Amino acid sequence: MLDDRKAAVLRAVVREYIETAQPVGSAHVARSANLGVSPATVRNEMAALEREGYLAQPHTSAGRVPTDKGYRFFVDQLAGPAALPAQQRQRVREFFARAHGELEQMLHDTSSLLSGLTSYAALVLAPPAERATVRSVQVVGLAPHLAMAVAVVSNGAVEKVTIELDDDTGDERLGAASSHLSAHLGGTSLGEPTAVPATGDGRLDGVIEDVREALAGLPDRDRDQIYVGGASSVAGAFDAVDTVRTVLAILEQQYVVVSLLREVLEQDAGDQHGLSVSIGAELGVQPLAECSIVVAHYDVEGEPLGTVGVLGPTRMNYPQAMAAVAIVSERLGRTLSA
Repeated sequence: MLDDRKAAVLRAVVREYIETAQPVGSAHVARSANLGVSPATVRNEMAALEREGYLAQPHTSAGRVPTDKGYRFFVDQLAGPAALPAQQRQRVREFFARAHGELEQMLHDTSSLLSGLTSYAALVLAPPAERATVRSVQVVGLAPHLAMAVAVVSNGAVEKVTIELDDDTGDERLGAASSHLSAHLGGTSLGEPTAVPATGDGRLDGVIEDVREALAGLPDRDRDQIYVGGASSVAGAFDAVDTVRTVLAILEQQYVVVSLLREVLEQDAGDQHGLSVSIGAELGVQPLAECSIVVAHYDVEGEPLGTVGVLGPTRMNYPQAMAAVAIVSERLGRTLSA
């Protein structure tokens, strides 16, 4: 543990470096942190923090910069996420007030919203389809031999499948199929095959079985769907061109990103008010050694089914990033549970 003065010096260095991306000198800390001590005393404290691994000195004549250990101390000492500015809070309220329609578009737009709030790459992992339950099913004729079944499910998705029809199936049978499927599939999982009792009408039962089989196959179609917003923000967030290229390449690998999000949540590094923060080497992925991730679950009907997060440099504005992830994850879960 650090004593109060060292902790105050370290927090001042982290805040200033986040703001300016320039090594921080003792004279500036002495002026800005209101410690009531001389720059020479601050310099001694900074030297001690360097020996203990919290700060580093890029050049002998330069000031200090935080290490991963320094950022970790800073994050762990936060009382909680900062409050977003009123204009950004209003932007979030307005977004979710009009966020309706298909799940895929909503999650895509949510990733863009979160990136816009933070200027980092935003990651939104969809709820697993196999955990979703059916709310209702509607079968609608498209052509004499073709129909579409539309299933509204509990994770907020609207799933659509098409089936072929026999001659003269008729709208009346399609309406009966809708009622029968909604009655017997309502509340059941998309990922579990569910028997639907026969009606006694062979043609109607054929339609019902075709829809049931098509819906049962949905969970394997879009497994682990992730939406990445603001990938272009990476160019401005990192100083080195090689780092930008590396991060962009990783963001294009869906399996790697999904695995990374899950590992961060499992590690529960920081566990700040429902948020998990992983910094630099803590990610365990060498190409992302200069990155940090802030993630949180979002709950759908009381269950933590999806994930929201941001990826940026270790020099990210942690209080603001945590605030944005917290409010977006909470509002997304509330919207999908409505």
